[in-house]
Amino acid sequence: MVVESEIETAVRSFAATLAPGATVLDAGAGEGQYRHHFSGCRYTGVDLGVGDRAWDYSGLDVFADLSHLPFREAMFEAALNIVVLEHTREPARVLAEIARVLKPGGRLLLVAPQEWEVHQMPHDYFRYTRYGLAWLCEQAGLADADIRPIGGYFTLLARRMMGSLNFFQTGVGWLLFPFVAAAAGACALILPSFDFLDREKNYTLAYLCLVRKP
Repeated sequence: MVVESEIETAVRSFAATLAPGATVLDAGAGEGQYRHHFSGCRYTGVDLGVGDRAWDYSGLDVFADLSHLPFREAMFEAALNIVVLEHTREPARVLAEIARVLKPGGRLLLVAPQEWEVHQMPHDYFRYTRYGLAWLCEQAGLADADIRPIGGYFTLLARRMMGSLNFFQTGVGWLLFPFVAAAAGACALILPSFDFLDREKNYTLAYLCLVRKP
């Protein structure tokens, strides 16, 4: 999908800006899917390990609640929080904890959803606007927030079309599934190319936010 590809590119670009040996915290690392981007850094993947029962959390470095990170202050030069904040019950505290363990001048790459389907039930609590993210980061003591949408209305529409396939996988819906799948697949390929028409991008799947600890 377009959104996952854009997130992957953002993480790769973020990693490329770090000096060799930089200390990196992946707060909410899950299965560690971004670890390979930080092979030249001292990477620490942290997660509570309860988000998805089908995931393999054996590669985590630390099992911990993000609202109570078991690290000293100013330990990391960079941090990630990628599509995780919505799964935390105390997002303000989580960002404050990440800010606490960042060194002065350290940066956080944050991705949070605005129009994302419910996922990893029942651990899915919030959605965020760009203004909500800016406020949370400011309250955590993080500055210079650069917040941009990931996709516009047409990317969102394509995602919704693909999501509609779930409604045709039970009962008589299977009879229509091949036709709906073909239509949804075509929409997923074509619709995102029309995002240039959505100048404001208030209908976006998620926001990508880059902030710095002063």
